[in-house]
Amino acid sequence: MEVVNQVLDTVKCLWDCCDKRAVYIRELPENLKSLRNEMAELKNVYKDVKKRVEDERKLQKEIKHVVTGWIDSVEAMEREVNDILTAGEGEIKKKCLGTCCPRNCRASYEIGKMVSKKIDAVSQLCRKADNFPEVAASLPTPPVSQVAAPLPTPLVIQVAAPLPTPLVIQVAAPLPAPPAIEAGAAPPPPPAPAVIELPLENTVGLDSLSDKVWRYLQDDKVTTIGLYGMGGVGKTTLLKRINNEFFKTNIEFDRVIWVVVSKSANVEKVQELVLRECGCLDNRWKGRSEDEKARDIYNILKTMKFILLLDDIWEPLNLLKIGFPLLNDQNKSKVIFTTRFLNVCEAMGAESIKVQCLKFKEAFALFQTVVGEATLNSHPRIPKLAKIVVEECKGLPLALKIAGAAMRGKTTPQDWEKNIKLLKSYPSEVPGMENDLFRVLALSYDNLSKAKWPKTKSCFLYCSMFPEDWEISCKQLIELWIGEGFLHEFHKIHDARTEAEDIIDELTLACLLESNQSKTHVKMHDVIRDMAMWLAGENGKQKNKCVIKEPGGWIEGLEIAEWKETQRLSLWDNSIEDSIEPPNFQNLETLFASGESMRSLPTRFFTRMPVIRVLDLSNSELTDLPAEISTLITLHYLNLSKTEIQNLPVELRNLTELRCLILDDMEKLETIPSQLVSSLSSLQLFSLYASLGCNGDWGFLLKELENLKHVSEISIPVRSVLHAQMSANSQHLRRSIRRLSLQDCTGMKTMEISSYLQILLVWRCFDLTDVKINLEKGRGQKFSDLSEVEIVRCPKLKHLT
Repeated sequence: MEVVNQVLDTVKCLWDCCDKRAVYIRELPENLKSLRNEMAELKNVYKDVKKRVEDERKLQKEIKHVVTGWIDSVEAMEREVNDILTAGEGEIKKKCLGTCCPRNCRASYEIGKMVSKKIDAVSQLCRKADNFPEVAASLPTPPVSQVAAPLPTPLVIQVAAPLPTPLVIQVAAPLPAPPAIEAGAAPPPPPAPAVIELPLENTVGLDSLSDKVWRYLQDDKVTTIGLYGMGGVGKTTLLKRINNEFFKTNIEFDRVIWVVVSKSANVEKVQELVLRECGCLDNRWKGRSEDEKARDIYNILKTMKFILLLDDIWEPLNLLKIGFPLLNDQNKSKVIFTTRFLNVCEAMGAESIKVQCLKFKEAFALFQTVVGEATLNSHPRIPKLAKIVVEECKGLPLALKIAGAAMRGKTTPQDWEKNIKLLKSYPSEVPGMENDLFRVLALSYDNLSKAKWPKTKSCFLYCSMFPEDWEISCKQLIELWIGEGFLHEFHKIHDARTEAEDIIDELTLACLLESNQSKTHVKMHDVIRDMAMWLAGENGKQKNKCVIKEPGGWIEGLEIAEWKETQRLSLWDNSIEDSIEPPNFQNLETLFASGESMRSLPTRFFTRMPVIRVLDLSNSELTDLPAEISTLITLHYLNLSKTEIQNLPVELRNLTELRCLILDDMEKLETIPSQLVSSLSSLQLFSLYASLGCNGDWGFLLKELENLKHVSEISIPVRSVLHAQMSANSQHLRRSIRRLSLQDCTGMKTMEISSYLQILLVWRCFDLTDVKINLEKGRGQKFSDLSEVEIVRCPKLKHLT
């Protein structure tokens, strides 16, 4: 029966190919060969034309626009032909039952049709070269010098036979010498085209940004425009589009100068690129000093109205030092540049325009142009699968192009599903992603501040530990960095926070993180996150070095056993099988086990984690902590916020290396054992903020905190007049408390608070009439850090001074 089905499939395949379209399919192999030959012929002609162009340029001649346009067209054609040849060869390999019949007739037809059309296009482009008897415009003939004065006596020559009129030859005066070139000045440059059209790919989604740039160009007050955004977002494409608009429109600029600066550029390299763009031959400026080149550039451009297009700037450029005349509303010259860094725009005094990722509709349109209609229409399920791929790319144009190229020619749903799985789990294994995307994006990572390296790089990679599209609290992130030891040189939390805030700013300015408007949270673009995970795994070589499970999963013992070499493990909102053996995590330094799905931990789960530093169990449904947590003696950071835990185990007192203990919003917390907190001798940060369920006598806790010499940041609720006075009277507590809530302090009429305070909440203090600020030396006359005050149901309060 199976053989019969195979025969029927073959017959069906043959039937599909028997209409008028079959010629494209049948002749595909031969046409591919013809296309390859035609392209080889075109490349030979191209080389000849290029050689002629180079020879004419050496003679300082101006190359014709039609020739430069033809050269660009050939280069673009070669790329298109290479793509078609690859797709065609791939299609030929797909046969039914080893026969000559393609597996997918429609896809073979579409490719065959494209090949046939492309043969004609290549042949036509080749014939155009016959119209180039000259590739450059002839230099104008210099004007004939006038005779200075007639000679006094003409020279008369008699010929043998007398002529009716003697032949008179007058000797002209010598031609005047050319004007002398001022010493040190640059020889005048040969004529150069005002603007050269650049090869340009699809510019989907850039219309509004292009319009914005043109509005700035028409504003005489704007001299410099900076296009900034993350790598691969389309900045260079936008700049090329602007360049080509100058080519098409009759806008009044004498010269449009295009320079690719790149990461390793310096002033001298940029000068050389500019001189070449201005038509100066190498022998005119080779060996000249930086100052001499600057003078050459200045003399060339000082009388021009020019547009300078600088692509890929990594550091601010001093345009005056390069030689550019001062930009102002008099000469009306402009500079437009691209960069990955907002601070470069600010340093160069530019009007900043952020180039952002595409919206879904635009992203799908771009993906569609790359993957091709033939592939998208090859199976009814593929358009839906294509949308999943586009979603994964999150609107990043470079990712869309690479993913589209990887999927081009994939005509079965199985192929698409396989690649989607790779894109979600191991994106670096998708063809082109590692070399063409991640390595490009990683240039921003490589450029991070050398002064803080590797601290800044470690902080960046750490952000990939959070779930996809997660809004990361800056406060929580900084505390995690402190717990990890990235900021270990600071003895006070406040100083560490200041340093960490600078790092977040640097990552945001580099477009590696995105900040919300209030700057309280940051977010990592999904493709940047994939790149960070790839870097964290030693460029994909050690996949299990950093394991990040997406939310909503169920983790079994066999899977955990594969992670024995893992250093960082993120199990955000996952559930763990209860009956597993205790995992052997000898290298584990970080464990996130947060989220509502985490309801319990397997028995003896913590017994084999000898080097762990960070444990985050926040936002989980855990009701208690196992006693073996006492074995985590290397722990620096423990977060139990928003858990269901009622009692802290006394065994926590063994964690003498703990620096950060965070117990915020633990509404069911009832007891903290006496002497537990005072045993944490390394503690720097203690937070018990907004834990409304805590109702015990907190006097002992304040005393324990007061005796911890390293504590420099405390968040705590105070529930009695005695405790409020204790926190105010102790200088150590007063300077350490950052977030304070006064709750139900019956009988308290006056409260003195510290100027170190950041957040103050006062609830149901019915007798409170006066709140005073304790101004200490060096703190000035006001709160320097206070950001939030909330007062509820304090009817007698009259003064807050």
